[in-house]
Amino acid sequence: QVQLVESGGGLVQAGGSLRLSCTASGRTADSSTIAWFRQAPGKDRDIVAKINSIGRSTVYPDSVKGRFTISRDNARNTVYLQMNSLKPEDTAVYYCAARKDFNNGLYTSWGQGTQVTVSS
Repeated sequence: QVQLVESGGGLVQAGGSLRLSCTASGRTADSSTIAWFRQAPGKDRDIVAKINSIGRSTVYPDSVKGRFTISRDNARNTVYLQMNSLKPEDTAVYYCAARKDFNNGLYTSWGQGTQVTVSS
């Protein structure tokens, strides 16, 4: 089982940037696919980025493509989400999650979430 802790959320003005961190621990942390999700009040939890275990493959939905960048440093057991050109609609609780396979399977480990608020 992988344990995940997010950090780096906060309040930022529209057009600004934030970098979220997801620190992983556990025996399989560095062999897991890690994804970032977000959930706004009253809405579903949606994926915003994922990265494979060695950091060579990434996927983004159109809503964040070109603005968000996911990366990982396995030496530090940390996955980052760099968020640029933030919009008020990016306001949400952001979660990181882990699973074994890049393309299939359930995300079995989740962090507690970090709040991101973008003011207009």
